[in-house]
Amino acid sequence: MTSDAQALVQQLIRPEIQALSAYHVPPAAGMIKLDAMENPFHLPEKLRDGVAEIAHGVALNRYPDASAAQLKVALRDAMKIPADSGVMLGNGSDELIQILAMAIARPGATILAIEPGFVMYRMIATFCGLRYVGVPLKEDLSLDVEATLAAIEREKPSLVFVAYPNNPTGNLFGADDIAAIIRATPGIVVVDEAYTPFAAGKSFMPRLAEFPNLVVMRTLSKLGLAALRLGYMAGAQALINELEKLRLPYNINSLTQAIATLVLKSSSALEAQAEIIVGERTRVFHELAGLAGVTVFRSQANFLLLRVPDARASFNALKDRQILVKCLHGAHPLLDNCLRVTIGTPAENDAFLNVLSEIL
Repeated sequence: MTSDAQALVQQLIRPEIQALSAYHVPPAAGMIKLDAMENPFHLPEKLRDGVAEIAHGVALNRYPDASAAQLKVALRDAMKIPADSGVMLGNGSDELIQILAMAIARPGATILAIEPGFVMYRMIATFCGLRYVGVPLKEDLSLDVEATLAAIEREKPSLVFVAYPNNPTGNLFGADDIAAIIRATPGIVVVDEAYTPFAAGKSFMPRLAEFPNLVVMRTLSKLGLAALRLGYMAGAQALINELEKLRLPYNINSLTQAIATLVLKSSSALEAQAEIIVGERTRVFHELAGLAGVTVFRSQANFLLLRVPDARASFNALKDRQILVKCLHGAHPLLDNCLRVTIGTPAENDAFLNVLSEIL
């Protein structure tokens, strides 16, 4: 960077932004990709044919439907969103998290989240110039309810994020504990249900009417449509109306709207794939539990967290054998020497297990 450009950066860019590292997505060409919690299965061929046909008719020369009305109808039906709740769509959950943060970004406002958790909660708080408070899990990665409630009482957060199940630990916190957090919070509580398709139907969606400050956030990425970048959240209509003011026009493109609407009408196909992934998760868990030197944590998501003697060495050795997982060592003290592995196809899981057993 030239000295003039560096001077401009120093003058204009906020110090906390300069201190950040950009979100890194490693190249994955030719790899067995088990690092991003994607569904490893293609859509059924008949459904893919339908996608091709409907994409052919999309008017790419026109702006999308700004309200995504047909897609919202399909989402309400497939995901059993209460009729009296408002629904908002985002270009992935990340955009929705950012909209929520922008909405409450007044001087002194605080975002609170459980840690270790989804990294974008902290990053977006920084983007928006907000104070961020992380409440650590217990050593066994269970929710520290007392510490969380104490932090809520102390910090009076405007916005609280609770992942249900949690990423990257994979565990599902108790529903009564989450309800206590919602009741104690003076601001908005976002229950992030990105992994609910793998959590035996556990959800706060049916309880939206019970809590006026509750927002349930989900994504279609983990279910099999990661390329479409479609997130959604539901909550009290009055709250969603205000958040809609911050949504940029045409944020859900026409192809995403058309394809997602079609696929949601055949959501049973995605649910069947989720069942396969859950079965594989159980098998991989037991295989990992039998490996010397490995501690694997139970999960209700489509990934497993495991601790190995040397996470960085294991990560690099797996990568050398064309298997890409996520190394979490250094991300949080509770994640020392931890790897996170997405549940893939049976063949991909076998390859991972075989290579890991060899390198250990």
